[in-house]
Amino acid sequence: MKGDKSQSGPDFALDRAGMREIIGAFHTQLAEGYRLGQGVAVPADYSRVQVVVFLGMGGSAIGGDLLRCYLSDVIKVPIVVNRDYGNPAFVGRDALVIASSYSGNTEETLSAYHEAKERGAKLLCVTSGGELARCAQADDVPQVTIPQGYPPRTALAYLSMPPLAVLEKLGLVPAQERAIEEATGLLASLAAEYGKAQQGNVALSVAERLKGKLPLVYTANAFEVVGMRWRGQLSENSKVLAYSSTLPEMNHNEIVGWGLLKPVQRMVQVVLLRDSGDHARVQVRMEFIKEFIARYSSAPVELFAQGRSRLARILSLIHLGDWVSYYLALYNGVDPTPVENIDLLKEHLHKL
Repeated sequence: MKGDKSQSGPDFALDRAGMREIIGAFHTQLAEGYRLGQGVAVPADYSRVQVVVFLGMGGSAIGGDLLRCYLSDVIKVPIVVNRDYGNPAFVGRDALVIASSYSGNTEETLSAYHEAKERGAKLLCVTSGGELARCAQADDVPQVTIPQGYPPRTALAYLSMPPLAVLEKLGLVPAQERAIEEATGLLASLAAEYGKAQQGNVALSVAERLKGKLPLVYTANAFEVVGMRWRGQLSENSKVLAYSSTLPEMNHNEIVGWGLLKPVQRMVQVVLLRDSGDHARVQVRMEFIKEFIARYSSAPVELFAQGRSRLARILSLIHLGDWVSYYLALYNGVDPTPVENIDLLKEHLHKL
């Protein structure tokens, strides 16, 4: 029965907009997005910037977080993700500001774009159209035009691979082609595995563990974007509150909060997302947390990244989270695509 939560398997009829197909084709965005970035011409003096600042919100911002985490060990300048109407005081002529808005009409991003332009920052726009595309054309700003028709959160690779290609062209990061090739192949394989609602599907079994629970996702700080992505996808796709935190930081504050609110703790399901490249001391801390959490709540779900390159490993966990959020939506009896609460807010803001 459609939307019947008592049935044992996911009800695919709830997915009216085809989210399953979009998630399953995520790997195809990587090479295409990279190619779009390679095709954009940027002035030579862009290579002399001292900081890279991503402007964006929601699904249009997390591409910046992906590159911030992925490139932290190799990029020559810091990457900052700015989710606000204005810019930090350090944004000026020495900053490369990448305005990222899938629709092109995100009011916070447009506001920060205009301020960065007034300060003389070096600008690049990534969008599928809208007001941002019009501004880029009018201001003679380099622009990457990405395909239309996607919910912004499903266009992660279109919003991250073009800037990655541009940073490579500017000589700020090493060549990326081999990492993208590996990630593409791995994600295609994982999509084939996770897309089948059958026994042994890890995404499906994790979604079952999260039914009726409050997900709390822990990662190493180096993989912060993975926890952020899980949190966002569980909220937007599954329509549940979800939270994320990182180690070692949570060991210095959040850990103390465990123990008192027992009814709340019994509702929490911790997910530990781990990577072979986690710092040795973080791995020790993860092992402790796994045992510690089990004193107060159900045993944590423990999942490990796959792949060789850092890009592949990050994306393997992100892709798994996308599938988990999809199946949890179906278990929750909701269509994963609509975001009615965001639409309600936009309608309210539009009146003011």
